[in-house]
Amino acid sequence: MRNSTYMKMALNMLLHSKLRSWLTIIGIVIGVGAVVGIISLGDAMEANVQSRLADMDLTKITISPGYSRAQSNMPGPGRGWGGGGSTTDAELTDDDVSALQGIEGIAYISGEISGREEVTYTGETATLSITGVDPQVWQYMTTLETESGRMLKPSDKYVAVIGSGVASGIYDQDVGINQVITINGKSVRIVGILAEEGGSEDRQIYMPIDAAVYVIEDAEEDVFDSITVKAQSEEMVDSVVTEIEDKLMISRHIVREDDRDFSVTASKSMAESVTEMTDSITLFLGAIAAVSLLVGAVGIANTMFTSVLEKTKEIGTMKAIGAKNRDILMIFVYNSAMVGFVGGIFGVMLGGLVSALFPYLGVTLMRGGSGTSISLSPGLMVFGLTLAVLIGVISGAVPAYRASKLKPVDALRYE
Repeated sequence: MRNSTYMKMALNMLLHSKLRSWLTIIGIVIGVGAVVGIISLGDAMEANVQSRLADMDLTKITISPGYSRAQSNMPGPGRGWGGGGSTTDAELTDDDVSALQGIEGIAYISGEISGREEVTYTGETATLSITGVDPQVWQYMTTLETESGRMLKPSDKYVAVIGSGVASGIYDQDVGINQVITINGKSVRIVGILAEEGGSEDRQIYMPIDAAVYVIEDAEEDVFDSITVKAQSEEMVDSVVTEIEDKLMISRHIVREDDRDFSVTASKSMAESVTEMTDSITLFLGAIAAVSLLVGAVGIANTMFTSVLEKTKEIGTMKAIGAKNRDILMIFVYNSAMVGFVGGIFGVMLGGLVSALFPYLGVTLMRGGSGTSISLSPGLMVFGLTLAVLIGVISGAVPAYRASKLKPVDALRYE
């Protein structure tokens, strides 16, 4: 027989067992739709993470006061994730900055202070985050860019660069360049407005640290909330982190690891952890969706076994008039592949629909909110269709083989 003959006979079998076949196809549709939808979500998440990482400065290293014993069990350089649950309320001072100055691989280093204060503009008051930075190096250490105005200069004092969210959205009147805001009774002139980032940076106010120490309550001179270090390259981050930890252990007279009172966090390590976490989530969700495909595969196998039993006499008749084992095998394989193919088509369509609905179901991708669109790539569509056909062929292989091995006499006698 020719392939076209196999196809016609397989299609005839499919059409004449409508209910059972379509119930089987529905199982494949659900499985393929779930897998395709979840993979598309995972791809979109990965693309979003990569976009975020491209915007990050992976040479940035942050030193914070306080250290948690739990962090000592976290592997890798820059394992600290902050001072949560710290063993002591230690401070970072100018002495710590001085101790790190000679480390090879450091391009820039500066201390920062931060706090939340009441900021008044045109008679309106709002509580905003204020960060004091070293204007001599801040513009070289930050990835933020100005939308209008300029960055801070070394000669600046009571001036500020504000985020786009502060410029418009906080007060009834927009805050513009050369406008004056009041922080704790001090007049501060706006010299720059940052481009929109879509994060907390949009609601920040950046000032020279020498002025910020006087407008932030409880701030002290030469005492920092954090120290920011910029390595010369990504390749040097790990060695710089190790050197920072060693230097601070010595300068702060710390002997035992459990007595550490500071944390070192590398953006590079955090980025790698986020990427690994995203991959793990996608793999886990994909494994759950694969269970639906397994159920669909069992359904195909069950349908094919039933078809063999129902068509035993027909198989005997075909063999009696000259059909070979290979012909019977191919008819049933084509039938199971066709079930998988039809299920795959509708499954891909379902996956596309689910992907399009993800943003409306509250699934956000860390950035871009609920309006972020998730679409299927052509490669993913082909993958879903191929997977469905492959499952159909594999599930139908054993029933098809059994059908091909039936003896004509036994098949004709079957009741």
